[in-house]
Amino acid sequence: MGVRFRLTAATAAAAIMAAGAARAQSRSEPVQLPEVSVSATGVATPLDQIGSSVTVITADDIARMQRRTLPDLLNSVPGVNVVQTGGPGGQTAIFMRGTNAQHVKVLLDGIDISDPSTPNGAVDLAHIVTSDVDRVEVLRGPQSSLYGANAIGGVISITTKRGKGPAKATATLEGGAMGTFNQSAAVSGAKDRIDYAFNITHLRSTNINVTPAYVLPAGQAANPNSYDNMSYATRLGAQLNDDLRVNFSGRYVDAKLLYSNDDASVFPSAPYAQRSDYRSKSFYGRAEAVWATLNDRIVHTFGVNVTDARRSNQDPNGSPPQTYNGTRTSVDWRGDIKLAPEHTLILGAERSDERADGATTGTFPAGPLSFSGKNGNTAGYVELQSRIAERLSIVANARIDDDDQFGSHSTWRIAPAFLVPVTETKLKATYGTAFKAPTLYELYGVGDFGYVGNPNLKPETSKGYDVGFEQPLFGGRLRFGATYFRNDITDLINNVFTPVNTYVNVGKAKTTGVETFVDLKVNEQWRFHADYTRTNATDEITHKELLRRPKHKADFSVVYRPIEALDVFTTLVYVGPWDDFDRQGLLTAPQTTPGYMVVNLAANYVVNPQVTIFGRIDNLFNKRYEVPVGWQAPGASIFGGVRVSTN
Repeated sequence: MGVRFRLTAATAAAAIMAAGAARAQSRSEPVQLPEVSVSATGVATPLDQIGSSVTVITADDIARMQRRTLPDLLNSVPGVNVVQTGGPGGQTAIFMRGTNAQHVKVLLDGIDISDPSTPNGAVDLAHIVTSDVDRVEVLRGPQSSLYGANAIGGVISITTKRGKGPAKATATLEGGAMGTFNQSAAVSGAKDRIDYAFNITHLRSTNINVTPAYVLPAGQAANPNSYDNMSYATRLGAQLNDDLRVNFSGRYVDAKLLYSNDDASVFPSAPYAQRSDYRSKSFYGRAEAVWATLNDRIVHTFGVNVTDARRSNQDPNGSPPQTYNGTRTSVDWRGDIKLAPEHTLILGAERSDERADGATTGTFPAGPLSFSGKNGNTAGYVELQSRIAERLSIVANARIDDDDQFGSHSTWRIAPAFLVPVTETKLKATYGTAFKAPTLYELYGVGDFGYVGNPNLKPETSKGYDVGFEQPLFGGRLRFGATYFRNDITDLINNVFTPVNTYVNVGKAKTTGVETFVDLKVNEQWRFHADYTRTNATDEITHKELLRRPKHKADFSVVYRPIEALDVFTTLVYVGPWDDFDRQGLLTAPQTTPGYMVVNLAANYVVNPQVTIFGRIDNLFNKRYEVPVGWQAPGASIFGGVRVSTN
């Protein structure tokens, strides 16, 4: 009896594309691989059957663009605004469709990589490298009915590379501006019932100028940032028998950033004369077993996830270091039940427990303060994915989360998609609810200026919808579309100072906007893409615009392949004005900050199947801008390198 390779959500997308290629090859036709998404439904599904707005970035896209970290990669995604304090390693916040940074859930091979010890729960993607990433899906809109808490704005799902085919070794060297010297090495392959992938990546930049002269005290020179990141990743799989497969994914990140932190004890605040020392050590791991029963009609997935994040910060003022440790463990079960062809029922259950411990210097006479907290959540969910007719597909989700602290909360979502006959216009829509749970710091933390947590906090909640269309023309060579979205968020957790410094549920916000795109493949040599996002994000209490949410964002890219061995990728990113406070704390109200436009250029040349030479210029025209205000983005930067492999 032959071995049946068991599919999980992480591998199903590749299987669908491979099957499409095999069918085309058997008919001696050009290979037309179907575009699929896994994150939108949890099951690999062709995009023309999905009502959600999702952007898929493949490993080939990453290699073409030469983006080394997740923040750089996400900069050109519609509906996403990336705010990073300077260059490589700087703290990063991701705002999606105008929602808060803590409203975006990030999964790495199915692992929630948020740090339970962060005050607001936002994920800092600064230290996630792309060298072993196979696929990134950016799913926009409320997604709590499938993914649970903290998915009000959307979900970013990262899938790493799985070993396949004969054993292969790859090494990459890159150098350039800002004292950059990056290296990576990988070994992967598959034999019989075993597949494996190992990756080591080292990013180093020693001269990152991020501090504008105007924020420095008179006579004080700027200290450039220095960043060092060692990332170790592995992905293993074994088909134990025809019906049982086990998988493991693990990543350890050891990052160090020397940077110019601000001395808040003076007014206006100003950078220290010496650099502060920030360390981040994180481990993310998942082990799972996939068991098929009833001739593959029911597939069970049992998983265990671990997130362990440890951070420390040492300022040069002689005060004790600030340390934060956050851990999360979870167990989950999911059952994929094929009710009939084109009809799949998904049932799932999860239990997660998280803990955070921290110590801060504080400003109290008592000296350093510490906090410790823990919380847990039990959840169950159901999803029905159906292709009701040849041209009508629908996905419906419902979920209940039972939080140990604030009790139960239910969410739901529905997402239909319809292909219009003759024109092949895709009409799509979604409506759903979502929530964000209070963080452990908001519940139990202590901090500067008399801050104490509020254990009576309720979750933030939202209702949101979007509606749009996508139109293919000329056999799919030209595609364009538009989507209108709206999100109403209530019970926002805001900081107040009376009667005590704490957090309370008093906020409301509304975000609306339009995402549009045009994609044109002229021929094998030229491809063009453009997208534009208009976002309105307002505080419904003060009726003012939310900070760091630009109303306008546009991206234009060109892929040019003059010969088979060479491709040139050019991208232009425009970000319009937005409101922000200044770094020094001089403003009592936010000010409007000018927008910016950046052009990046990248080229890859395949010398032979074993050697590729690449180079890029970031910020080609040396545009000077600050995101956020007070932290200067890198100017024109040139990089180059070589990638070698055994086959």
